[in-house]
Amino acid sequence: MALKAGTKAPEFTTTDDMGNTVSLSDFAGKVVVLYFYPKDDTPGCTKQAQSFRDNYEQYQGKDMVVLGVSMDDEASHQKFKEKYGLPFQLLVDSDGAITKAYDVEGGGYAKRVTYIIDGEGTITHVDEKVNTASHAQDVLATLG
Repeated sequence: MALKAGTKAPEFTTTDDMGNTVSLSDFAGKVVVLYFYPKDDTPGCTKQAQSFRDNYEQYQGKDMVVLGVSMDDEASHQKFKEKYGLPFQLLVDSDGAITKAYDVEGGGYAKRVTYIIDGEGTITHVDEKVNTASHAQDVLATLG
C-alpha cells in the first residue's frame, strides 16, 4: 500500500543517471514529481518517460522537478535516458531502499506509483492508477 497524501515524504540520498548525489532535500521549496516505475526501456515505462519528456517544458515553467525512480543501475538509466532523450534525472535505487521507504516495492521492482511532494516535503497527491501514455498531462491537470 502506497504512502498517503498528507504524509511527510521520506528523505533519501542516492545517485542519478550521471553519478551525481541527489537528496530529496535538494529540492526544498519546489514541487517534486517523484515517479516510480518498474524497469528501464520496457514498453509501459518508456511511454511514461516519453510523456514526461514531451511535457517537460510545462513542468519547468511551473518550477517543478520530475524525478524518475526504478531499481535499475546507473548504466541502465544512462542508456534509457540517452535512447529517448529524457531531460530529467533518473534516480538509482539498486538496493530498493527508496522503493521500500515509499512502500512501492513489488517483488524485485518498483510498482508504478507517482508522488507529488510540496516544497515543505509533504506528499500532496498519490497516483496508483497511472495511464502511462498521458501520465505527465494527468499530473499537470491534478496540480492545476
